[in-house]
Amino acid sequence: MQCIRRQPKRSVSEENILREQSRRVAELNGTRLGLKDDKDLKFLLKGSQLLKVKSGSWRKERFYKLQEDCKTIWQESKKMLRSPESQIFSIEDIRDVRSGHKTEGMEKYAKDVPEYRCFSIIFKDQRKNLDLIASSEDDANHWISGLGKIIAHSNSMNQKQKLQHWIHTCLRKADKNKDNKMSLKELKNFLKEVNIEVDDYHAKKIFQHCDKSKTEALEDDEIEEFYKILTERKEIDKIFQKYSDAEGFMSCQNLVRFLYETQQEEDAVVAAPALIQKYEPNERAKRGNAMTKDGFLMYLLSDDGNIFNSSHRKVYQDMTQPLSHYLVSSSHNTYLMEDQLTGPSSTEAYIRALTKGCRCVELDCWDGPNSEPVIYHGYTLTSKILFSDVIKAIKNYAFKTSPYPVIISLENHCSVDQQKVMAQHMTTILQDMLLVAPVDGNRSQFPSPEQLKGKILVKGKKLSRQEDPTGTNGNNNLEAEDVSDEDEAAEIEDESVKTEIQQKGKSDTLKLAKELSDTVVYCKSVHFNGFEDPSHPRAFYEMSSFTESKALKLAQESGNSFVHHNIRHLSRIYPAGWRTDSSNYNPVDLWNVGCQIVALNFQTAGTEMDVYQGRFQDNGFSGYVLKPEFLRDEQTKFNPKSITEGTWGTKKKLLLKIISGQQLPKVNKSKNSIVDPKVTVEIHGVQQDNNKKQTKVIENNGFNPKWDEEFTFDIEIPALALVRFVVEDFDMSTKNDFIGQYTLPFTSLKQGYRHIHLLTKNGDPYSSSTLFVYIDIQDCD
Repeated sequence: MQCIRRQPKRSVSEENILREQSRRVAELNGTRLGLKDDKDLKFLLKGSQLLKVKSGSWRKERFYKLQEDCKTIWQESKKMLRSPESQIFSIEDIRDVRSGHKTEGMEKYAKDVPEYRCFSIIFKDQRKNLDLIASSEDDANHWISGLGKIIAHSNSMNQKQKLQHWIHTCLRKADKNKDNKMSLKELKNFLKEVNIEVDDYHAKKIFQHCDKSKTEALEDDEIEEFYKILTERKEIDKIFQKYSDAEGFMSCQNLVRFLYETQQEEDAVVAAPALIQKYEPNERAKRGNAMTKDGFLMYLLSDDGNIFNSSHRKVYQDMTQPLSHYLVSSSHNTYLMEDQLTGPSSTEAYIRALTKGCRCVELDCWDGPNSEPVIYHGYTLTSKILFSDVIKAIKNYAFKTSPYPVIISLENHCSVDQQKVMAQHMTTILQDMLLVAPVDGNRSQFPSPEQLKGKILVKGKKLSRQEDPTGTNGNNNLEAEDVSDEDEAAEIEDESVKTEIQQKGKSDTLKLAKELSDTVVYCKSVHFNGFEDPSHPRAFYEMSSFTESKALKLAQESGNSFVHHNIRHLSRIYPAGWRTDSSNYNPVDLWNVGCQIVALNFQTAGTEMDVYQGRFQDNGFSGYVLKPEFLRDEQTKFNPKSITEGTWGTKKKLLLKIISGQQLPKVNKSKNSIVDPKVTVEIHGVQQDNNKKQTKVIENNGFNPKWDEEFTFDIEIPALALVRFVVEDFDMSTKNDFIGQYTLPFTSLKQGYRHIHLLTKNGDPYSSSTLFVYIDIQDCD
């Protein structure tokens, strides 16, 4: 039996002092967030009872409270021996707060409660949603509004403010006896908390330097002095000194010189005064049109100092070209939250994919009870969800992240009657969003993403005698007929699935209802019978789906033919049947031949998904990226397997210096565990460009490791290359642990001294974990 150590009981006066200290800390943190005296924040800090909903029979009262750091929520738990850490979750982990019955759980289990008392907390990772019921509308509004404000204000804090907030939170955590002083022992604990191992000699040296009062404890100004030593950025001081005067000011003229010479900013003359006004905290310097070291650091940590070109955060590409000229962010078996065989299906998976910029979602449709079609992975034990619920989720979230068209990829296994229900649901729920006729009478080529803004297209089978889905040669009297059945689920390499298929007896054809056929306009699914004969061209709206292996074989053996095919037609690629664990394939090889709808399992983190999100953060995160000219030109000779036979843009040399890291997160949450970080730089592109190089390992320092290592990469085809920075915790005996990564297109790289803001394995940003690098791009001779 585990013994529970009792804490010594405090006196009433001690409790009052601690309560007052806690109140002051909360007030200070609220002020840092810009929420001083906010009534919602005060309510959250006080806390309230909420009903936690897990199922129809599990609905229990729990107490929830915002901690004094204004960053974490404490939740009461009735579980025996539950660790204190498991009762806390960070507001940084919250993706969304939804009012009413806006999750599957609330829809199923809380319909008896008025919507105005209900809300749900949606987390960034794969954690389950937290469905809650407040005792009144006012209480629910306090939670919804309060959490929304904290998230919004936290996101708008600059990097320096985030760092200050984090360090002060760690300092308070290390102050075990809550006397607002820091002993040498507490200082060592604090350093471990922020992920840095310092030997006793150095810890004592820092402590003695700051302990001006010689009291064997740091307090007030001494703690601030310690904070300054800890957050010193000598590598940035060195750059600043080169361009500043003896008084510590960088004149506007010198800032222009730095921006032009080092940062390669073409509009340096216009940018410099604006950057001073935007980032300089010192009013005297601002009035003198100059920048201090603090302002310079804030600029380098900002979006303007980011490695990713901030002008690419907006839609900047030509969006008026045919749909087939764009790469399209696409999801495979979108309904699945986990694996392909036994995992749950959920409308939440559609919401997550769409909010990540996905523009093509997949629906596997089967006959369900009560004449209502369901979606699940056929022949498997994955759970089922209603087709109508998925269409509602798509309607509500299709255009929250991007205004450009969404494609619903139907894999239809339903009876004719339930196909008619599917068509009716799409028509009545989606209404004007659903595209049911050609745009502007365009019957010779695809319309553009610009023309299709706000529209939802259906990809699926079409009745053969309705030869032209865009409106000509159609036989409108046909009610239903047999069409070939494309059954991707039948390709799963699993014995139980194969047995299920044998028992059910699978037909190669399916009777298709006219009503469902009519919803298909520009994306008619057809079997691929080889690349077309130029003398008998296929209709532009006919598109095929390929397994990754089939597509890779075509790319390898007929690269140029595949490129030409993808200029006029859409191609959809999906993972191989053996990927029952929902693993992913490398999308880059298929993008290199112009395949547009390269569908990945969005629920599975890893290198492939990192590269995918890196590609689609370009062009304003719109889900559409214009292919390079040589993948759109009808006369192109481009073949990624033999790139010597033409000119595909100017070859580049990438000179890269990994300088330092800042506030890398702990991977192992053990108190004494400190990371040993190393950085790997990867190039993903055509085969000749694929490369990786790595730094040395820095032992026991995740807080401010210094590498100062230079690498050179030759890039043959910059338009197809992506650069991935990966930080790992080195382990000699086992596989290295992932710390963070950042991937971006080569063409979105900014030059000069830049910060890389690292992402978690799920693609969400860390609040203050960065790499500091130097980038120089040169044309090759």
